[in-house]
Amino acid sequence: MVLLAAVALGLAVGLGLARLRGQPYQPPDLRHLWLVFIAFLPQFAILYVPGLRQQISDDWAGVLLTTSQFLLIGFAWLNRKSPGMAVLLAGAALNFLVMTANSGFMPISPQTASRLVPQEILQEIPTGSRFGVKDILLEPENTHFEVLADRFLPPAWSSYQAAFSLGDVFLAVGVFWLLAQPQQNKTEPKRILT
Repeated sequence: MVLLAAVALGLAVGLGLARLRGQPYQPPDLRHLWLVFIAFLPQFAILYVPGLRQQISDDWAGVLLTTSQFLLIGFAWLNRKSPGMAVLLAGAALNFLVMTANSGFMPISPQTASRLVPQEILQEIPTGSRFGVKDILLEPENTHFEVLADRFLPPAWSSYQAAFSLGDVFLAVGVFWLLAQPQQNKTEPKRILT
């Protein structure tokens, strides 16, 4: 949710700034964009392909999820000179660190998870088990790098509730920054104010 909001807001600001300059919006010139698609493919497949989550063992799911983060780091590194990409790279690295340290999954505490599912459902999920697509339910004292876990939530009045991490915040800021900076049109000469 945080990432989608950053994309929408970044595009809106970028389009607005391009319009103010009297130029068409030029999306960022990114190399190896296919890495992003491949990075999100495992999460998408586990979430949306019926029955796939039950067919993939926790060990393999952890490997797929950390590989996904590693590919995102690679994409950010290859495009590190683009505006905002250093922040995006930091976010991907933070998520990779905490997931690698916690069996390939993003840790979430029972306290945070209680805002996402009813208590009677949460009671049936043992600590140390998968929670959702990419999370693992862990007590804070049993979590490596707990400060980097999925611990933040939207305000309680929000109709959409999803936990997110500090790394996700960095990712969102990086994506916003990247999309909000319209690229100069390379075919048109720059205007010089006199």
